[in-house]
Amino acid sequence: MFCIEEELKKLPGKPGVYIMHDAEDTIIYIGKAISLKNRVRQYFQSSRNLGIKKEQMVEQIARFEYIVTDSELEALVLECNLIKEHKPKYNTMLTDDKTYPFIKVTLQEEYPRIQIVRQMKKDKAKYYGPYTSGLAVKDVVELVTKLYHLRTCNRNLPKDIKKERPCLYYQIHQCEAPCQGYISKEEYHKKVEELISFLNGNHKEILKELEQKMLSASEELRFEDAAQYRDLIESVKKIAERQKITDQHGEDKDVIAVAQENDDVVAQVFFIRGGKMIGRDHFFLHTAGEEKAVVLSSFIKQFYAGTAMIPKEIMIESEIEDRVIIETWLSNRRGTKVQIRVPKKGTKEKLVELAKNNARLVLEKDKERLKREEGRTIGAVKEISKLLNLSSTQRMEAYDISNISGFLSVGSMVVYENGKPKRSDYRKFRIKTVEGSNDYASMEEVLTRRFEHGMEEKQQQEEKNQEEQYGSFTKFPDLILMDGGKGQVHSALSVLEKLKLEIPVCGMVKDDKHRTRGLYYQNQEIPIEKDSEAFRLITRIQDEAHRFAIEYHRSLRSKNQIHSVLDEIEGIGPARRKALMKHFMGVEKIKEATVEELAEVSSMNEKSAQAVYDFFHKANA
Repeated sequence: MFCIEEELKKLPGKPGVYIMHDAEDTIIYIGKAISLKNRVRQYFQSSRNLGIKKEQMVEQIARFEYIVTDSELEALVLECNLIKEHKPKYNTMLTDDKTYPFIKVTLQEEYPRIQIVRQMKKDKAKYYGPYTSGLAVKDVVELVTKLYHLRTCNRNLPKDIKKERPCLYYQIHQCEAPCQGYISKEEYHKKVEELISFLNGNHKEILKELEQKMLSASEELRFEDAAQYRDLIESVKKIAERQKITDQHGEDKDVIAVAQENDDVVAQVFFIRGGKMIGRDHFFLHTAGEEKAVVLSSFIKQFYAGTAMIPKEIMIESEIEDRVIIETWLSNRRGTKVQIRVPKKGTKEKLVELAKNNARLVLEKDKERLKREEGRTIGAVKEISKLLNLSSTQRMEAYDISNISGFLSVGSMVVYENGKPKRSDYRKFRIKTVEGSNDYASMEEVLTRRFEHGMEEKQQQEEKNQEEQYGSFTKFPDLILMDGGKGQVHSALSVLEKLKLEIPVCGMVKDDKHRTRGLYYQNQEIPIEKDSEAFRLITRIQDEAHRFAIEYHRSLRSKNQIHSVLDEIEGIGPARRKALMKHFMGVEKIKEATVEELAEVSSMNEKSAQAVYDFFHKANA
């Protein structure tokens, strides 16, 4: 038996993290302390007013444990990691983790490219962002591709120079084809420098150059070219217009404020990069009746534990208790000093007030919508957990098999986190070892490949001391959902048993009309009420897994149908195949043609004509 009074006497007066458990041994709260002895005792002092929610929490504490650290900074880092892992219900929690797009210029390559990425890595590339709008990032990348004609391919240059033909971007004059050596390395790097200058916000030169080109094209009666330059000018102006709030010092800042109404809280963040406001975002939080300063502190820790970009300065609306230690933690993560300030006057104070007003507006307008959305997602996940008697179903992976009479069998894996699809983690599998229509064997292959790959990645990351997020298969699910019943579930369980993995497996059972009926779990079918959020979520997951598998199967069928007998002839590629079919209007006419007639077709020569003639006549000989 755990005696709280006796265990309180054993607490050390050292920094660390404390973890509260309820009677079912579920973690309900995690906190950090400079002195564990003083902090944990405060929860059990009758004279101390903790607030209604905290008092409810204390009533549920059956036992606690603690981890001693060498410093308060280590305790803060550990607290962030444990909260993210266990998501205790009495901690202030973000409802979802958002990752923002960056523009990446691959300066580590001899011929740099421009890319859209979601993570910053220490790879000597240059990153711009984060941007709150993925569409805006796409617009920027398309624009600079037209402006600077940088390559977008994955070819390994200069190793692969002249190994393949130039791509379509060269044909439409959006790439200078460094893959063919048509542009020198020095000239290419000048274009990269111009790109970097543009991304740093220097738009004036570009606008001036584009206007000159537009006027020249117009004077030379090249009106289509002039119209293109006009459209590019408008695009550049739109990008410049998005950055309306400027700071002459040109520093990176985040402005954070929260609006609170009882347990409903919205945090608003303004992103200022290079002195220019590039966007904003808001976050809905779960809180256990905490004071605003505590909520603000919890948000800052969780937000910056999950984002790659940490600015030089963070402006907030009020002081937080652990400001100094959070500054130290953020400075260590960034590599340079980070300051958290509470501006009292001037432009900075107005920015914080603007963020605060925006947070209040979001809270007033979106509160009911957010609650409904939470019911559809997190509420449905909790219902599923309760139905299956599982502690967590935060991440669910669903699998399906698609084929036509055993032809081109494929498998799909869709991922839902907190009741929402996480499409970046979707995976598709081409069945390699199973012939014919055998869904059970196909599913065994898919699951084996998925989890073996994940286990190998985890081992490699442990050896390289990398974080889990850098792997494509490393994150394992809390629940596996199979499209089917008893047979599919047993196939999955046999794979997990061989790999020595313990993950709950559940079948999504359908009725005679191919509609979701219930769940098959632990050798019995569990009915679900059709008007429940859990039922709707299971239906959405099942439909999504089926859709993803069908789409992949359809794309493979299309590719297979495009295949022509002409593809088997050496020296006949897509261009010559198209030209032959256009000229002769069918394979039978090509078979009847002479070498001379074949050679007359555009893009054909005598050698390729002879190859086509020999192919058909030797085959018929």
